[in-house]
Amino acid sequence: MAYLFTSESVSEGHPDKVADQISDALIDNFLAFDKDSKVACETLVTTGQVVLAGEVKSNTYLDVQKIARDTINKIGYTKSEYMFDGNSCGVFSAIHEQSDDINRGVDRASKEEQGAGDQGMMFGYATRETENYMPLALDLSHKILIELAELRRENKDIIYLRPDSKSQVTIEYSDDNTPQRIDAIVVSTQHDDFDADDVMLAKIRKDIIEVLIPRVVSKLP
Repeated sequence: MAYLFTSESVSEGHPDKVADQISDALIDNFLAFDKDSKVACETLVTTGQVVLAGEVKSNTYLDVQKIARDTINKIGYTKSEYMFDGNSCGVFSAIHEQSDDINRGVDRASKEEQGAGDQGMMFGYATRETENYMPLALDLSHKILIELAELRRENKDIIYLRPDSKSQVTIEYSDDNTPQRIDAIVVSTQHDDFDADDVMLAKIRKDIIEVLIPRVVSKLP
């Protein structure tokens, strides 16, 4: 029996992704200056505010506020009208020294006995549907948002986009689990107000169909 399978992706401007990118930037910088740094960092973002929290053991000092602001600006939150931008948002750091209990489980005299410390575990699977072994619906969702971000940065063909967006792709599969067709594509994005609601909806729909999707299709293998 044929069935539908749907995957959703969120853009770099989605609050969850913003938080992830700030945490990743902090870890990257700690490791760049001290390869033995131990970092367990969490980030919370909300209107006009960023909270950095976690435990760090490192021999380097970082300006974590600047790293957070630079990351936010790079994502595209650079205007005060967004109610969240890298230059003016509050950045509160509650990062402190790694606890002794965790440190004793991590640092050992012998590298062979080194512990993992605070370690998360994930699971998943690979599929032959795409070259990168990701499910087709998810792969297409990612590609749509990557192209949408490019259009936003170019600020030429579509000039009203803001950083936060989502895409969702639904694929119809046959009885033998083979993708048959795209059943639905949903794109949701923040945008500037530029006209009445019905006019904006019509314009955004037209741009998605006539500008975004053709660019995504042109870059498919």
